[in-house]
Amino acid sequence: MKLKIIKKARGGRDSSGQISLRHRGGEHKRFLRLIDDRRKFHDIKAKVLSIEYDPNRSSRLALISYQNGYKSYILASSNLKVGDTIITSTVAPIKDGNRLPLNKIPVGIPINSLEYQPLSKNQIVKSAGTAAYIQNIEGSRAQVKLPSGEIRLFPAVSWATIGQVGNVDHFNIKLKKAGDSRHRGIRPTVRGVAQNPRSHPHGGGEGRSSIGMDPKTPWGRPAMGKKTRKSNKTSSRLIVSRRH
Repeated sequence: MKLKIIKKARGGRDSSGQISLRHRGGEHKRFLRLIDDRRKFHDIKAKVLSIEYDPNRSSRLALISYQNGYKSYILASSNLKVGDTIITSTVAPIKDGNRLPLNKIPVGIPINSLEYQPLSKNQIVKSAGTAAYIQNIEGSRAQVKLPSGEIRLFPAVSWATIGQVGNVDHFNIKLKKAGDSRHRGIRPTVRGVAQNPRSHPHGGGEGRSSIGMDPKTPWGRPAMGKKTRKSNKTSSRLIVSRRH
């Protein structure tokens, strides 16, 4: 199986060629590392061959090799080291890099790569330095505190990886020059108040004018503090406490 594919540069454009994500383009050429989100083999031990940098994400990747010879990339937990042996199993020991269902993980242990539904794939808690914590387990539901502070219910049979996501010092990195952003594919952004009124709701006015109204997006939608979550969203019933 291929571990890497070439990342195609799209410059923030969608399949129709329209810009759907502004201020993107000109990034350095790079590979996409294919992540084994579902942990392809259960109850088969794997050895960590290397901990690698990934230009497409803030966390580090671990290259693992299963006993059957299959190799894949997974997100590296902070205490995972080269030469460690990990396993995905319902009876796996509580050790960084091992993957278990929530109902097999003790309360208070840091976890990452959590899935919303059993055997779907890693969906949340994947950024560098993040971790979630199980608050309690009652019947078929597990109550988990997410990095945002939100407390949410998950199926107790959903899988998660033990440990905090690696590269904890990522948030201490400071970009030294404009070129650092350009290499990452981030192009310059012009302030709304510096534009003309045809281009942005904040534009226009005499001299250095302020916004003059509630903050809006270039398309006139409310921004900065406006709640965007739909009131009738199905998953709202699973949220025990919203983030503050």
